[in-house]
Amino acid sequence: MSFKNTIKSLGPGLLWAGAAIGVSHLVQSTRAGAIYGFQLVGLILLINLFKYPFFEYGPRYASATGESLLHGYKRLGKWALVLYLLLTVATMFTLQAAITAVTAGLFSFVFPNSFNTVTWAIIILTTASLIVAFGKYSLLDKIIKFIIVLLAFSTIVAVISASTKGFNPQPEFATTFNWNFGDIALLIAFAGWMPSAIDISVWHSFWSVAKSKQGKHIPSVKESLFDFNVGYIGTAVLSIGFLSLGALVMYGTGNTFSENGTVFAGQLIHLFTTNLGSWAYIFIAVAALTTMSSTTLTCLDAYPRVLKPATELIFTKLKKNDSDNWNWLSWMWLLILLSGTIVILLFFLKGMSFLVDLATTLSFLTAPVLGYLNFKVVMGKNVAEEHKPKRWLRILSWIGLIVLSAAGIYYLIWKIFIL
Repeated sequence: MSFKNTIKSLGPGLLWAGAAIGVSHLVQSTRAGAIYGFQLVGLILLINLFKYPFFEYGPRYASATGESLLHGYKRLGKWALVLYLLLTVATMFTLQAAITAVTAGLFSFVFPNSFNTVTWAIIILTTASLIVAFGKYSLLDKIIKFIIVLLAFSTIVAVISASTKGFNPQPEFATTFNWNFGDIALLIAFAGWMPSAIDISVWHSFWSVAKSKQGKHIPSVKESLFDFNVGYIGTAVLSIGFLSLGALVMYGTGNTFSENGTVFAGQLIHLFTTNLGSWAYIFIAVAALTTMSSTTLTCLDAYPRVLKPATELIFTKLKKNDSDNWNWLSWMWLLILLSGTIVILLFFLKGMSFLVDLATTLSFLTAPVLGYLNFKVVMGKNVAEEHKPKRWLRILSWIGLIVLSAAGIYYLIWKIFIL
């Protein structure tokens, strides 16, 4: 790996980080710190560790074979593609609705006395659809990399500033993580998108293939994995930063985050301005708005792009097109996604936190299935032996599958038969 080629290979991993940094960090990590202080730091790091292999297999497989994970699923059998399609359709509406609700809450707070959260959500979805339709997303993607760096830098500075004031929670308001069902349910909700939903591994494989098709430099497997690790480690560090901010400013104070998206957005921005000063308001507001808008756009763009070739691979009689180009299938999936998302926002939005927890819990429950598919694909015969995961990564994969499956089964048994 030369330094020059390594720099040229950067891209898909940063795109992945841009998609991952959003609700999991601004909402879930901050709430975890506000509710439990620093008690969940070790658990969040373990969750990042256990899920690491299944995200890593996206760029590994794409770089080793030149094809996306979807084609790898097809090699396992049509059942794997059908399973992926069903799981995606089962979770994508709540995921898109949760992300859009958080984004709408931020817009509603930054632009008060304008529209309510649902109206903002519809405006955001309409605008995002137009951007996707006219292909202007690439411009925003270039901008968002700068904004994420700004958000990361601001978070680090805010955490340092808050830490200088000490950590002195009031005992009567301090909450302890007791491993009861309520605590574990919250942990699963926090873990579902920590650092993100495993669905994004498929998107990452598409981005890696697209990077290779650019022709300037085809990244090696090592270069692609380095690019991924930069993004993955960065998101893990940032999640601890947001958790620390919630812990240092809100834990043990008697204050809690609101269920209302607009109020929550104000509380979130207040965490920064309290420690950086009121002058930082405009920078934090722009960074948060742009970060969440980018995440909303990424999902709205990625789902149709991935579901289109998935549908074509299942129903082979359908006319195939270049996966980078949109056709009637792409528009069909976009309309389905928009319709389901708007229905949830209009009729099933009990509160931002409820919707976020529902979406993240569904992602957690599907994680072992998607993780197992990724593991089977990367161990396939079409992957050269030198590019397959090392023994330690295979062991970590099995440990991750066991832990994620056990936690999900425990949650379902308790939810169905005990509550």
